[in-house]
Amino acid sequence: MKILVIQQKMIGDVLTSSILFEALRKEYPNAQLHYLVYAHTTPVLEHNPFIDKILHFDFKFKKLIQFSCFLKEIRNEQYDAVIDVYAKLGSAVASKYSKAEVRVSFNKWYTKAFYTHHFSRNIIPETNAGPAIEKRLRLLKPILKNIPKEIKPKIYLTAKEKLKAKEYLESAGIISSKTLYMVSVLGSKESKTFPFNYLAEILDLIVANTNAQLLFNYIPSQKSDALKIYELCNAHTQKSIFINIFRQDLREFMALTSHCDALIGNEGGAVNMAKALDVPTFAIFSPGVPKENWSMYENGTTNVSVHIKDYHPELFTKYSTREVKQKSKELYDLFKPSYFEEKLLNFINANSK
Repeated sequence: MKILVIQQKMIGDVLTSSILFEALRKEYPNAQLHYLVYAHTTPVLEHNPFIDKILHFDFKFKKLIQFSCFLKEIRNEQYDAVIDVYAKLGSAVASKYSKAEVRVSFNKWYTKAFYTHHFSRNIIPETNAGPAIEKRLRLLKPILKNIPKEIKPKIYLTAKEKLKAKEYLESAGIISSKTLYMVSVLGSKESKTFPFNYLAEILDLIVANTNAQLLFNYIPSQKSDALKIYELCNAHTQKSIFINIFRQDLREFMALTSHCDALIGNEGGAVNMAKALDVPTFAIFSPGVPKENWSMYENGTTNVSVHIKDYHPELFTKYSTREVKQKSKELYDLFKPSYFEEKLLNFINANSK
C-alpha cells in the first residue's frame, strides 16, 4: 500500500493534517506514506515517525512545464490512494493524474469529478478535539476499517534540540525557576493581529500577577512592530520582556517554546505548535476566524481561547461572513481585554510556577 496525503496550506493546517499518518500507520504498518506540503512548513514534520517521505511543490508556480513535470513524478510513484486535504484545483488535478484507485477529498462542486470519494466539511464534533481534527479523520473512511475519533497533532523535537534551547535561554538570563511565557505578539497579517495597545495591557496584567518572564514570537522583519508593543507596556513589564531572544529557524523556535509554561496571544500557527508540544495555550481569535473550527482540545484550563463572538454574539447575526472579515479592525477595537480578564487570570494562575 502506497498513500499520498496532500496539504498545501500553512503551518497550522499541515501540522493538523499530520494526524492522518498516525492513523494510517496503525492499520497499515508496512505502507509507504508520503506527504505533499509547501517547503517552508516542513520543520513541523521533521522526525515524525509515521511519515516516510515529504514532497514539495508550489501550485502557485505559473509555468506549465513545472506543473507537468510534477504530475509525471506523482504518477510515477504509483500511489494506491491519495488523500487531498487541500482540495483546490491544482491538487485535484494531481490527485486525478496519479491514477490512484482511491482518491478522497472534501466535497466541492468544481473538483468533485476528480475524486472517487468526497465528504462534506460540515461536521458536528463528538470530542473536544474539535471539527478541524474530526473532519480530517473522516477522510480516511474509504481506506481504514477503524478510524479513531481523535488524534492529537504532535511535534517531535530531539533531545539535542531541547538541550540547545535550554542552554540558550540560560545564557540569555532566563531563570528556570520562574514562570516563562511565550507571547504570540503578531498574527499572520494585520487583520489577524490583536490591537497593540490591548496586547500591551494584557502583558501588564500578566506580569503584575505572576512576575513572569516573557519571550516575544516574531521574525526580524516584524521587529519594529514587536518593539511598538514593547514600548506600550509599562516599565515594570518591559523589565520582564526578553525582546532580543528569538529564533529565525522554526525548529529552534519550537524548542524554545517547549521550555515555556504557556503560550499566550494571537491565534495561529504558533498556538498550534505549542499545543503539539503539550504547552498550555491562551489564544485570542481574530473576528474573521471561526473559533469553533480551530479551538482544538479546548478544556478551560490548559487550552483556552477567546473570540469577540463569545461576548457580542449579536454582531455575527448582523453581519455576513465577508462583512465580518472586512470589519476586522472595527470588531477588534470592540474586543477590550476587560471582557476576558478573569478568564486570563484563571489561566495564568493555573499555568505558572
